[in-house]
Amino acid sequence: MILRIDRWLTELPPPTDPDPAQAKVVQELMGGKFGEMSTFLNYTFQSFNFRERQKARPFFDLISNIAAEEFGHIELVAATINSMLTDKKSIKDEVNTQKSPLLDLPPLPGNAHHYVNGGKGALPQDSRGLPWTGDNVFSSGDLLSDLTHNYFLETGARSGKLRVYEACDHPAARALTGYLLVRGGVHQVAYARAVENLTGADLTKLFPGPRVPSDAIKESQPYIEKGDHRRLYRFSPDDYRELSAVFNGNHPETGEPLEVVDEDPSLRPLPVDLPAQNDVFAPGYSTAEIDEIVDKLRKDAGFPDEVIGEVANPGK
Repeated sequence: MILRIDRWLTELPPPTDPDPAQAKVVQELMGGKFGEMSTFLNYTFQSFNFRERQKARPFFDLISNIAAEEFGHIELVAATINSMLTDKKSIKDEVNTQKSPLLDLPPLPGNAHHYVNGGKGALPQDSRGLPWTGDNVFSSGDLLSDLTHNYFLETGARSGKLRVYEACDHPAARALTGYLLVRGGVHQVAYARAVENLTGADLTKLFPGPRVPSDAIKESQPYIEKGDHRRLYRFSPDDYRELSAVFNGNHPETGEPLEVVDEDPSLRPLPVDLPAQNDVFAPGYSTAEIDEIVDKLRKDAGFPDEVIGEVANPGK
């Protein structure tokens, strides 16, 4: 069972200037082989298929808990892509029948699917526009194989994040990758510690993979200063309490102690509410008509005048 909270894991900048070409690059972090959909669904299926979880509870808790955080990473990547596709000049309550600049040829600056099929929204695709596939999921039923695979998956994912960071200068893309580089590093350490606690083998020494210098990334610094590079958050009010049996010891790069922290959703930032984009309209309803219908539905349901949910930019 999944409990969903209407918060983001970290704050992202509001829409500035659209950049469909860079949004296409960021799609790799969504639906690429080493993207967030892959990490999320690898760990999710491993947790679903985990046998004798009570006998190996700390390892089950670790995989399950990281899977929960990865769902939040998917949300952040989607929010970033959506922000990068938002054009403030398209915000008006009328149908825009002009050709979108996204489709100007030649050359195509972005992914046409963002406009034609996605309504200026993120898609479960990679940077080539190819759909994510379940073939990216590895769930072997063997604990050591899964944990080792996960370590290398996180290694590849962090390399990919660094390349996306270097390929993009859009503020939303930089903010996203700065955060994900730090959190991906935590997951990499977590799986390395799990393997070491299970077998005695230190993967960080046996396989010194690509060095991803999170401490050299400006957008990563606030999270490192806060200690997020050494903290594994427990994303459950009552369950997955045996994480610290395997996530322990010292950080392999800084020597600081690793720790498990109970997540407090109220401390996480509110999501940014994106404006309508009428150049990707749905025929038959304008923004004003939808507002009128929703107001009537809320009134008939007995809800107060003020909307119950919260966003970071109310009234905009």
